[in-house]
Amino acid sequence: MAAATLSPHAPRPVDRPADSRMAAVAAGTAGTSEDLLTETYQAHYRSLLRLAALLLDDLSTCEDVVQEAFIRVHAARRRVREPEKTLAYLRQTVVNLSRSTLRRRILGLRLLPKPMPDMASAEEGAYDALERDQLKAALRGLQRRQREVLVLRYYVDMTEAQVADTLGISLGSVKAYGSRGLATLRVRMEAGQ
Repeated sequence: MAAATLSPHAPRPVDRPADSRMAAVAAGTAGTSEDLLTETYQAHYRSLLRLAALLLDDLSTCEDVVQEAFIRVHAARRRVREPEKTLAYLRQTVVNLSRSTLRRRILGLRLLPKPMPDMASAEEGAYDALERDQLKAALRGLQRRQREVLVLRYYVDMTEAQVADTLGISLGSVKAYGSRGLATLRVRMEAGQ
Protein backbone atom coordinates (compact mmCIF):
# COMPACT_ATOMS: atom_id res chain seq x y z
CA MET A 1 0.00 0.00 0.00
CA ALA A 2 2.84 2.37 0.76
CA ALA A 3 3.96 2.13 -2.84
CA ALA A 4 0.55 3.36 -4.01
CA THR A 5 0.91 6.60 -2.05
CA LEU A 6 4.24 7.53 -3.69
CA SER A 7 3.98 10.09 -6.44
CA PRO A 8 5.44 9.16 -9.81
CA HIS A 9 7.97 12.02 -9.47
CA ALA A 10 9.37 10.92 -6.12
CA PRO A 11 12.95 9.64 -6.18
CA ARG A 12 13.27 5.89 -6.19
CA PRO A 13 15.01 4.25 -3.27
CA VAL A 14 18.59 3.19 -3.96
CA ASP A 15 19.65 -0.32 -2.97
CA ARG A 16 23.36 0.24 -3.71
CA PRO A 17 26.11 0.84 -1.15
CA ALA A 18 25.82 4.28 0.34
CA ASP A 19 28.97 5.98 -0.70
CA SER A 20 29.18 9.79 -0.61
CA ARG A 21 28.36 10.22 -4.29
CA MET A 22 25.45 7.84 -4.20
CA ALA A 23 24.15 9.35 -0.99
CA ALA A 24 23.88 12.72 -2.73
CA VAL A 25 21.90 11.13 -5.52
CA ALA A 26 19.66 9.26 -3.08
CA ALA A 27 19.12 12.42 -1.05
CA GLY A 28 16.99 13.89 -3.78
CA THR A 29 19.19 15.24 -6.58
CA ALA A 30 18.60 13.43 -9.82
CA GLY A 31 21.48 12.85 -12.23
CA THR A 32 25.19 13.45 -11.85
CA SER A 33 26.21 15.87 -9.14
CA GLU A 34 28.75 18.60 -9.72
CA ASP A 35 30.98 16.97 -7.12
CA LEU A 36 30.92 13.67 -9.01
CA LEU A 37 31.69 15.48 -12.26
CA THR A 38 34.59 17.32 -10.58
CA GLU A 39 35.97 14.05 -9.21
CA THR A 40 35.62 12.45 -12.64
CA TYR A 41 37.44 15.40 -14.19
CA GLN A 42 40.32 15.12 -11.74
CA ALA A 43 40.60 11.36 -12.04
CA HIS A 44 39.99 10.83 -15.77
CA TYR A 45 40.91 14.01 -17.66
CA ARG A 46 44.21 12.56 -18.87
CA SER A 47 42.68 9.27 -20.00
CA LEU A 48 40.01 11.16 -21.94
CA LEU A 49 42.72 13.33 -23.46
CA ARG A 50 44.60 10.18 -24.55
CA LEU A 51 41.39 8.84 -26.07
CA ALA A 52 40.95 12.03 -28.09
CA ALA A 53 44.63 11.90 -29.10
CA LEU A 54 44.07 8.46 -30.63
CA LEU A 55 41.28 9.89 -32.77
CA LEU A 56 42.69 13.33 -33.60
CA ASP A 57 46.10 14.63 -34.49
CA ASP A 58 46.93 17.77 -32.53
CA LEU A 59 46.96 18.37 -28.80
CA SER A 60 45.05 21.65 -28.79
CA THR A 61 42.12 20.09 -30.66
CA CYS A 62 42.16 17.13 -28.26
CA GLU A 63 42.04 19.46 -25.28
CA ASP A 64 39.16 21.39 -26.86
CA VAL A 65 37.23 18.17 -27.49
CA VAL A 66 37.68 16.89 -23.93
CA GLN A 67 36.76 20.27 -22.45
CA GLU A 68 33.66 20.43 -24.65
CA ALA A 69 32.70 16.91 -23.55
CA PHE A 70 32.82 17.95 -19.89
CA ILE A 71 30.78 21.07 -20.66
CA ARG A 72 28.12 19.05 -22.46
CA VAL A 73 27.88 16.38 -19.77
CA HIS A 74 27.73 19.10 -17.11
CA ALA A 75 24.87 20.80 -18.96
CA ALA A 76 23.02 17.48 -19.22
CA ARG A 77 24.00 16.13 -15.79
CA ARG A 78 20.41 16.08 -14.49
CA ARG A 79 19.40 13.74 -17.31
CA VAL A 80 22.04 11.15 -16.42
CA ARG A 81 19.97 8.37 -14.89
CA GLU A 82 22.89 6.34 -13.58
CA PRO A 83 25.63 8.59 -12.16
CA GLU A 84 28.14 5.73 -12.11
CA LYS A 85 28.02 5.85 -15.92
CA THR A 86 29.21 9.47 -16.06
CA LEU A 87 32.64 8.37 -17.28
CA ALA A 88 31.03 6.26 -20.01
CA TYR A 89 28.96 9.27 -21.11
CA LEU A 90 32.10 11.38 -21.18
CA ARG A 91 33.97 8.81 -23.26
CA GLN A 92 31.12 8.57 -25.76
CA THR A 93 30.90 12.36 -25.95
CA VAL A 94 34.66 12.58 -26.63
CA VAL A 95 34.33 10.01 -29.43
CA ASN A 96 31.34 11.80 -30.96
CA LEU A 97 33.00 15.22 -30.78
CA SER A 98 36.17 13.78 -32.34
CA ARG A 99 34.13 12.36 -35.21
CA SER A 100 32.43 15.71 -35.73
CA THR A 101 35.79 17.47 -35.75
CA LEU A 102 37.13 15.06 -38.36
CA ARG A 103 33.99 15.45 -40.50
CA ARG A 104 34.37 19.24 -40.44
CA ARG A 105 38.02 18.92 -41.46
CA ILE A 106 37.20 16.60 -44.34
CA LEU A 107 34.42 18.88 -45.52
CA GLY A 108 36.75 21.85 -45.27
CA LEU A 109 39.33 20.06 -47.40
CA ARG A 110 36.72 19.24 -50.02
CA LEU A 111 35.62 22.85 -50.19
CA LEU A 112 39.14 24.24 -50.56
CA PRO A 113 39.78 25.69 -53.99
CA LYS A 114 41.70 23.36 -56.24
CA PRO A 115 45.32 24.39 -56.73
CA MET A 116 46.00 26.09 -60.00
CA PRO A 117 48.23 24.22 -62.40
CA ASP A 118 51.76 25.53 -62.65
CA MET A 119 51.30 28.70 -64.58
CA ALA A 120 53.86 31.04 -65.95
CA SER A 121 54.43 34.24 -64.06
CA ALA A 122 53.09 37.49 -65.47
CA GLU A 123 56.55 38.36 -66.79
CA GLU A 124 56.87 35.02 -68.55
CA GLY A 125 53.40 35.39 -69.99
CA ALA A 126 54.23 38.86 -71.31
CA TYR A 127 57.49 37.58 -72.77
CA ASP A 128 55.66 34.69 -74.46
CA ALA A 129 53.11 37.11 -75.91
CA LEU A 130 55.91 39.29 -77.32
CA GLU A 131 57.56 36.22 -78.82
CA ARG A 132 54.29 35.13 -80.42
CA ASP A 133 53.75 38.60 -81.87
CA GLN A 134 57.32 38.58 -83.20
CA LEU A 135 56.77 35.13 -84.75
CA LYS A 136 53.53 36.25 -86.40
CA ALA A 137 55.25 39.32 -87.87
CA ALA A 138 58.13 37.15 -89.15
CA LEU A 139 55.66 34.67 -90.68
CA ARG A 140 53.82 37.50 -92.46
CA GLY A 141 57.16 38.51 -94.03
CA LEU A 142 57.68 35.09 -95.64
CA GLN A 143 56.62 34.18 -99.15
CA ARG A 144 53.04 32.93 -99.35
CA ARG A 145 53.93 29.27 -100.09
CA GLN A 146 56.62 29.17 -97.38
CA ARG A 147 54.13 30.58 -94.83
CA GLU A 148 51.42 28.09 -95.88
CA VAL A 149 53.79 25.12 -95.68
CA LEU A 150 55.13 26.12 -92.23
CA VAL A 151 51.68 26.84 -90.77
CA LEU A 152 50.19 23.57 -92.04
CA ARG A 153 53.25 21.54 -91.08
CA TYR A 154 53.95 22.92 -87.60
CA TYR A 155 50.78 24.65 -86.42
CA VAL A 156 48.17 22.27 -87.81
CA ASP A 157 50.62 19.36 -87.35
CA MET A 158 50.18 17.80 -90.78
CA THR A 159 52.64 15.42 -92.37
CA GLU A 160 54.58 16.56 -95.43
CA ALA A 161 52.38 14.33 -97.62
CA GLN A 162 49.19 15.86 -96.16
CA VAL A 163 50.57 19.38 -96.77
CA ALA A 164 51.37 18.42 -100.39
CA ASP A 165 47.82 17.13 -100.89
CA THR A 166 46.25 20.17 -99.23
CA LEU A 167 48.26 22.71 -101.27
CA GLY A 168 48.26 20.65 -104.47
CA ILE A 169 52.04 20.67 -104.80
CA SER A 170 54.68 17.94 -104.88
CA LEU A 171 56.30 16.45 -101.81
CA GLY A 172 59.69 17.83 -102.93
CA SER A 173 58.21 21.35 -103.16
CA VAL A 174 56.82 21.04 -99.58
CA LYS A 175 60.32 20.09 -98.36
CA ALA A 176 61.97 22.93 -100.26
CA TYR A 177 59.45 25.62 -99.16
CA GLY A 178 59.62 24.33 -95.58
CA SER A 179 63.41 24.34 -95.46
CA ARG A 180 63.77 27.84 -96.98
CA GLY A 181 60.93 29.19 -94.85
CA LEU A 182 62.49 27.90 -91.60
CA ALA A 183 65.87 29.36 -92.50
CA THR A 184 64.36 32.78 -93.25
CA LEU A 185 62.18 32.62 -90.12
CA ARG A 186 65.20 31.76 -87.94
CA VAL A 187 67.17 34.73 -89.28
CA ARG A 188 64.27 37.14 -88.73
CA MET A 189 63.58 35.89 -85.20
CA GLU A 190 67.26 36.23 -84.25
CA ALA A 191 67.32 39.76 -85.68
CA GLY A 192 64.34 40.62 -83.47
CA GLN A 193 62.04 41.65 -86.29
